[in-house]
Amino acid sequence: MPHISPLDPAAIIQHVYVEDDCRDLPLTKDILAKLPGRDVRIIPPRTGPDFSVEKSASHNLTKGKKHLVLCKNRGRFLKPCPATREYRCCDYQVLNVGMNCPMDCVYCILQAYLNNPWLSFFVNTDDLLAELASTFAETPQTFRRIGTGEFTDSMALDRITGLSKILIEFFKDTPNAVLELKSKAVVLDNLKHSAHNGRTIMSWSLNSPEIMSKEELRTATLDQRLAAAAQCAAWGYKLAFHFDPLIYHPGWKKGYKETIDRLFAAVPAASIVWISIGALRFLPALKNIATDRFPKSRFFHEEFVLGLDNKYRYFRPLRTEMYRHMADHLSRHLNPDTCLYFCMESDEIWQDVFGFTPEEKGGLPAMLDLAARTKCTSP
Repeated sequence: MPHISPLDPAAIIQHVYVEDDCRDLPLTKDILAKLPGRDVRIIPPRTGPDFSVEKSASHNLTKGKKHLVLCKNRGRFLKPCPATREYRCCDYQVLNVGMNCPMDCVYCILQAYLNNPWLSFFVNTDDLLAELASTFAETPQTFRRIGTGEFTDSMALDRITGLSKILIEFFKDTPNAVLELKSKAVVLDNLKHSAHNGRTIMSWSLNSPEIMSKEELRTATLDQRLAAAAQCAAWGYKLAFHFDPLIYHPGWKKGYKETIDRLFAAVPAASIVWISIGALRFLPALKNIATDRFPKSRFFHEEFVLGLDNKYRYFRPLRTEMYRHMADHLSRHLNPDTCLYFCMESDEIWQDVFGFTPEEKGGLPAMLDLAARTKCTSP
């Protein structure tokens, strides 16, 4: 087996399952050619690997990251972000290209959200592009912010799938849409020579150095992510960053300040379209799953309150303290046209930290649309 490196998260894959009606698709053949030496099996549609004999769900979650299923998405590819009405949502649209992630973050909500532990990737990209074309044609004046990083990492499998190149090529000529590819990996193989025309935003999740090293397993380091972002900026891509989830831990103030300072030392502020901030929040089921899989991790043992969205959150005073710390340091570096915003927070938090609510500026979707329209043009 090849050496497993955070620079190529796909290297962890040992077994590949191909649904029978996908075996002759060109993308399936391309992916298999880039995974030599793996165990490949043809399976009936909608089945997946048989993990039923395993003893524990936790074991399955760990084992599942070595198993990749190539299949078709038989439903809609493009859907609204699964938000809740109790907190301010950005009206993001999710392009569902697969499920699960070969990296392993302790706090990852997918551990409690998905039904299957294995990786899956949808190889019927012709259907995906046809759906996008039809959607854009139906409402050509609607501006859309679309991303693939909701149910999987946007770039973790990109060396073998080449999906970024397919999507970038499609979005380069769509004036009323931008594509965001969000990742904790630094797989840049398909980006250098892609004619993005300013319509693709490359984005990375960031955290304090301690959280990144201890709680985000098999991911790229902070230095690697920032170097990748700087390279993408040099290639003319616009950038975005997501400090989500903010996690309370000893030395958190110093840690997050260090990440912010290193971020702006590495990339030009003018290239950043938006930066989101969101405190740790999780489904009740996640705590037992994560602490079982990662018993040395301690941050789930802090005090939490059940929020209006049925997710546990830090108490409001602590969230506000963390947000003010982040906003204070970020504002010292931000370009005036960059949108700094909260992911899934209340108007009260917005008012306490920023001194305004999104509605006062036309709503959060309008704030982000303005940032994208202002910055996402041809390089």
